[in-house]
Amino acid sequence: MAFSDFQYPDVLAKLGLTEGATDLFPQVPPVVPTHGFTDILGRNTQLAVSINTEKARSEYLIAPLLGEFWGRYGGRVGLHSGVEFAADPANGLNGFCDFLLGRGPQVPRVRAPVLVVFEAKNEKIAEGFGQCIAGMVGVDRFNRREGIPDGIVYGCITTGTEWRFLRLAGSTVTFDLSEYAITQVDRILGILVHIVGAIPEAVAA
Repeated sequence: MAFSDFQYPDVLAKLGLTEGATDLFPQVPPVVPTHGFTDILGRNTQLAVSINTEKARSEYLIAPLLGEFWGRYGGRVGLHSGVEFAADPANGLNGFCDFLLGRGPQVPRVRAPVLVVFEAKNEKIAEGFGQCIAGMVGVDRFNRREGIPDGIVYGCITTGTEWRFLRLAGSTVTFDLSEYAITQVDRILGILVHIVGAIPEAVAA
């Protein structure tokens, strides 16, 4: 198996998970994009929607927004695109991840991921729940194997124009009740900053 082979809700029983739903980010403040980025993203949205392929949405919407976020940390967080992630191959938790975001620094190998991002297939976010949940469990097991203290792992499924977040804490998956539009770029950036948090001094040095 691979991440993409897991389907929701079967993934819950297969991986021993429970589920819930809440507003995950009620007090998270928005983060204002750098000057001019909103205009660029607006033009990119028109282009991506006109082309209307997964590749276009990835190139013109998802990657630029994650790049805008990455730039705020000056290379002190790790962003990986289109990587094969062997989290726990023996249990089918491996495969292609569209994006992985970690607490860095930016080095060639994946380190300490805290967010896994999958592009929605057929522009249907719900169809990506199984893959995303499996990816989050994979991240959690990878981190444990690497000796990283237990923590919360996040997942995101996006069409480029719509973004939906999930959280894994222990064996509980929580769905965010809100979906965020690309026009809410300040809210999405705020959520990403909240997920990654401050970079530890040992990493930032």
